[in-house]
Amino acid sequence: MAAVLHRTTRSTTAPRTAAPVLGIALAALATVVWSGSFVTSRALHDSVPPVQQAFWRWLVALAAVAPFGARQAWRQRAVIRRHLGFVALASLLGVTVYNTLVNQAGLTTSAANMGMIMAASPVLMAVFERAGGVRLGGRRVAGLLIACAGVLLLIGRGGAHFAAGDLWMIAAACCFGSYSALLRRKPAELGGTAFLFTTFLIGTALLLPAQGVSLAVQGGFTPTAGTVLPLLYIGIASSAVAFFAWNRAIALVGPSRAGVVYYLQPVCVALLSWALLGEATGRPQFLCMGLILGGVVLGARR
Repeated sequence: MAAVLHRTTRSTTAPRTAAPVLGIALAALATVVWSGSFVTSRALHDSVPPVQQAFWRWLVALAAVAPFGARQAWRQRAVIRRHLGFVALASLLGVTVYNTLVNQAGLTTSAANMGMIMAASPVLMAVFERAGGVRLGGRRVAGLLIACAGVLLLIGRGGAHFAAGDLWMIAAACCFGSYSALLRRKPAELGGTAFLFTTFLIGTALLLPAQGVSLAVQGGFTPTAGTVLPLLYIGIASSAVAFFAWNRAIALVGPSRAGVVYYLQPVCVALLSWALLGEATGRPQFLCMGLILGGVVLGARR
């Protein structure tokens, strides 16, 4: 009898222990991949118009997810119709608006600034989750505040110069924080892949009018290795892979804990923009990055 109880306890406890670890790992994966998309958006700012970046990104993402999600979405079409308002709002916030704002910001601000401003999103995620009645806990709040202090010091001591693009990034941060909080209310019967495919489909469709206006006013762009390869990266890695990982992380650990991990983004963006774009990074930035990492480790623990 004792052996049976031991086996039962081990089998029920292991998944509970593994779920937070997997959730944190998936949130970290999405954060690192998204960091590359900020650098890519900045690199494309003078060759591909913002709306066209967003449209082709999601069209590529839709094609990447379709083999896995289209059939599941068709099977769950009744569930999708029943929750169409929720799915449409998630599509608007997470697909249509958010990345278009990021691309617009890339026209007039640095990739490092984009990453630092987006670090405001975890605060919004925590606020939304607390408003929904979820108790955050002292350790998570402490980690959130320490990481937030690191970001503020990074902005202040790093010599960041704010431009019009920073206002677009503030709007993007609010949009992403709202999208992440909304994911907590995703209907349990709606499969993750079906949800991803449907939001990509609706979000891309909502971009069609803006795409038409952009083509008429700004013209198209020249397909070269310097434009097509970055679009493939943000379409497949930063959209299909990262959004699946992030949505799954939210389901496993919630927006506030995943949001603490999201504070790694300014660190990753600063390092990538320094390595790939030649944007300046000095000792103050590295010291603040250490503070951010410490807050992430503290806040992400159980």
